[in-house]
Amino acid sequence: MSADTGAGSGTGAGTDTRAGTPSAGSTSSSINPESVRAVAKKDFRDSIRSWVFWGLSIFFFTLLVSVTGAISYFGDEIAQAGATTEALVLFVSQITRLVIPLIAIVLGWKSIAGERESGSIKILLSLPHSRKDVLLGKLLGRSAVLSISLTIGFALAAVVVAVVLGSFDVVDYVSLLAMAIIYGLAYTSITVSLSSMTRSTTLAGAAMAGVFLLFYLVWNALQSAFQLLMSRGLISGVSYTREVTLLDGSTEQRTAERLPDWALFVDMIDPGNAFQNAITVLSSAGGSNLGTAYPEYYFPDGLPFYLENWFSFVILLLWIVVPIAIALYRFDRVDL
Repeated sequence: MSADTGAGSGTGAGTDTRAGTPSAGSTSSSINPESVRAVAKKDFRDSIRSWVFWGLSIFFFTLLVSVTGAISYFGDEIAQAGATTEALVLFVSQITRLVIPLIAIVLGWKSIAGERESGSIKILLSLPHSRKDVLLGKLLGRSAVLSISLTIGFALAAVVVAVVLGSFDVVDYVSLLAMAIIYGLAYTSITVSLSSMTRSTTLAGAAMAGVFLLFYLVWNALQSAFQLLMSRGLISGVSYTREVTLLDGSTEQRTAERLPDWALFVDMIDPGNAFQNAITVLSSAGGSNLGTAYPEYYFPDGLPFYLENWFSFVILLLWIVVPIAIALYRFDRVDL
């Protein structure tokens, strides 16, 4: 009883302040770790009761076992080369690059927008939770659902993978799991943040569909667009020289143009590219078939640090931090 009284006296107009546009210095601007944990725990428990968590665990288990079975059945040459775990990482990373954003959209779609639409967000905020507590709690809860279901699915499938493939590289396998979790955190941050910025689930769904199309259609076409602009002289390219072997066995030096560093960096910003680039840093899997690889003759003076694959970890971290930081600022000021 005394706790409720204290919370009310601390806010002045406690519930009204949270339901409307909060004034400066209200408790809606504070973050209480215990409150964040309470919201996250409730969100996680709700997902277990709705079978979302177990459904995702079974899905990831089935995905890994299916790819393993396909490699075992069709990949005799791969198996003879002793690169079965590498092949698994390559194929599964290509699939999860597409699937994890879709799962994050499903998890984050109604996280905040659904509660705003139904009005239940005002009930939640009438409890001793600030807006930032709710937003961070939802992010942690949804991230836990995706991360733990990934871990369970991978852990259960590891036994099958090891038995069926006959060879099992733990480092490659765990690297794929770790990067899938980080990639999932990035997209969950994006989707929960978008959900907090919209008043209805319809708008939230449209915004998330737009982000998905941006990265899987528009972003992939940017390099071709830059090449076209460079060929027409609208973008200044960078000249490079490479040695070419002719038909008679002799060699000659040829000069050509490539896209400028900033245009190549734009390609690296895509979370999917960053996800696959980071896998190549942690494991031996993929080779030239995974991630972004530039020819050495592009950069005679050395590859810029922001185009190296290790920088993809920084990019993924920014995709986790920046969207939720923007959402925390904006959600604290909107009229619910």
